[in-house]
Amino acid sequence: MPPGGHIERDEDPVQAVLREIEEETGLLTEVIQMRPSFGFTYPEELEAPYTILVEDIPGTGEPHQHIDMIYFCRVLGGSNSEPVGDRTLRWVGAQELQSNGALDVAGCGVSAAIPEDVRQLALIAIEVAQRRLDISKQVP
Repeated sequence: MPPGGHIERDEDPVQAVLREIEEETGLLTEVIQMRPSFGFTYPEELEAPYTILVEDIPGTGEPHQHIDMIYFCRVLGGSNSEPVGDRTLRWVGAQELQSNGALDVAGCGVSAAIPEDVRQLALIAIEVAQRRLDISKQVP
């Protein structure tokens, strides 16, 4: 599952996604810019999420909804590549995601199905990141 969490007080959505990724994975990342910025200095412009999902959360308490802002990010150089806590990180490529089968969970001998929304968004994120990389290679 991709990292995620709640926005803290006095934190914007971009700060929250970058903090959650670092807390949960140890990786330093940046949001992939999906559209050109307007170029003005004030008011501050935030990168918009790729999409926003609304998810029903059942439970023993009162059922509620999560509003999920989906950002695509890339790892920055100098990131801490060590696992955080007892978690083991595992990169999954497009070929594995397209197989539609259960994936082995890193280091624990268990397979798990990937939710369809996670699968589809991950495939789009890989495509977007590759396209941005190809464009950056063309700029002199």
